[in-house]
Amino acid sequence: MKKIVIAIDGFSSTGKSTIAKQLANNLNYIYVDTGAMYRAVTYFALKNELIGEDFFKQEELINRLGEITITFKFNIEVGFAEVYLNGKNIESDIRTLKVSKFVSPVATLSEVRKKLVEQQQLMGKDKGIVMDGRDIGTVVFPDAELKIFMTASAETRAKRRYKELLDRGHQLSYDEVLENVTTRDHIDSTREDSPLVKADDAIEIDNSDMTIDEQLNRLIELAKEIISK
Repeated sequence: MKKIVIAIDGFSSTGKSTIAKQLANNLNYIYVDTGAMYRAVTYFALKNELIGEDFFKQEELINRLGEITITFKFNIEVGFAEVYLNGKNIESDIRTLKVSKFVSPVATLSEVRKKLVEQQQLMGKDKGIVMDGRDIGTVVFPDAELKIFMTASAETRAKRRYKELLDRGHQLSYDEVLENVTTRDHIDSTREDSPLVKADDAIEIDNSDMTIDEQLNRLIELAKEIISK
């Protein structure tokens, strides 16, 4: 059966990763969460005090990119591949609001994007892959056979993210999460290198009022239509 590349882009907290994982499982494809890769670099920067509330040692981070090795290992117990930084499982460490707060500034660095895009393109060279992020359909795989652009209102996304963080035991307010979502939207959409934009040939899906099953069924339908051609 023909294999294709499926690129899912969109704003933060639109549920891209959740739906991409399920789609990959349904098609028996490889799933890659590129956002986790940028979060891993951000986690490295935070742990090494290269970024904080009032400072960002950009040049030092760029010079230390060679110290960063990001890998994914499938965890059968949770049903998806978890992210590792230099051999250490950091899946839960990178899902905090603190990492979310600094990931967009880190992702604006061209050197960071170049390093990670090269890795992402290598992962997808044999196709049969679902990859989600901000620039998959525009930069990483501009020739992807299926491109999806996920969107939802900022309030809807903040509510989802707030619930997710509370379920993980984080103590924070809804207003903090909403501010983080809107700030990331602005940074991601206005950065000079690979800004978040909808590819001309991408199919836009506003999932504000859609269930996970409705989204998954729609994507499976779109993917199988292309695969069967």
